[in-house]
Amino acid sequence: MPSETIGFIGLGIMGRPMALNLIKAGYKLVVTSRSRGPIDALAAAGARTVAKPADVARDTDVVITMVPDTPDVELVIRGADGILEALKPGSVVIDMSTISPVVTRQLSAAVAAKGGSMLDAPVSGGEIGAKNATLTIMVGGDEKVFERARPILSCMGKPESVTYIGESGAGQIAKLCNQICIGGALAGVAEAYALAKSSGIDRSRVRQALLGGFAGSKVLEFHGHRMLTGDYKPGFFSRLYQKDLRLTSEAGLANGVAMPVTSIVTQFVNALCAAGGGELDCAAAAEVWFALSEGKEIKTKS
Repeated sequence: MPSETIGFIGLGIMGRPMALNLIKAGYKLVVTSRSRGPIDALAAAGARTVAKPADVARDTDVVITMVPDTPDVELVIRGADGILEALKPGSVVIDMSTISPVVTRQLSAAVAAKGGSMLDAPVSGGEIGAKNATLTIMVGGDEKVFERARPILSCMGKPESVTYIGESGAGQIAKLCNQICIGGALAGVAEAYALAKSSGIDRSRVRQALLGGFAGSKVLEFHGHRMLTGDYKPGFFSRLYQKDLRLTSEAGLANGVAMPVTSIVTQFVNALCAAGGGELDCAAAAEVWFALSEGKEIKTKS
């Protein structure tokens, strides 16, 4: 049985199954979250629950955070009753949220000043990957600390897909690159479906044909199916994808990188969220393409 006790902060659509997989792997867990329901579910699975992030840090060797946005991570780590108030020297903080690379480096320095180490380890794979422990995990920080954390991360992601990227913030940059690729693929599938439908062709047969060639992708396989059925039950909320695209645009501006395709995708996701679709899966952005092609309102009900 693993000897380290792990803290887990943030038990949402992704964090809850990730934490459960750590329990299944034999780790002792101390958890907290904003909502009571997931806390009770983890307690029933064997975790010990506490009230505040500082309580988590006080009683654990490794603290994992999985919360929605940059301000949330800052509050959990540096806020009142936050991790830094009780972090033990030699402890490791692993932030698995997707946040600003700049703020990540600032938080890493703050953790180091308290005698700890921090890794940024954002994930890709959605709720399905979180439940099945098949997430892709991209890690920034000290490589020796990464090797210490690798067994823990491998309980939540495929071992071959737990990848050390580079120094602090590099994991976050890799995740933003992931979101760029997903956005481009989403746009391509949506436009292809719009053309097929307007031409009177069965989109499901087009998808079947494309899956066997170079156009085949996980986006076409999974999100392409959602687009056909209109079932946008969230594996990854559109509002969170909107946040990730904002971070991507900020990183592009900071580094002088032209991102015309990502800029267009961002506007379509913004339109979906403005129409009330922020709680739908990010694949629902296709409904903006469909609405433009068909002269209809954007569909925001799954």
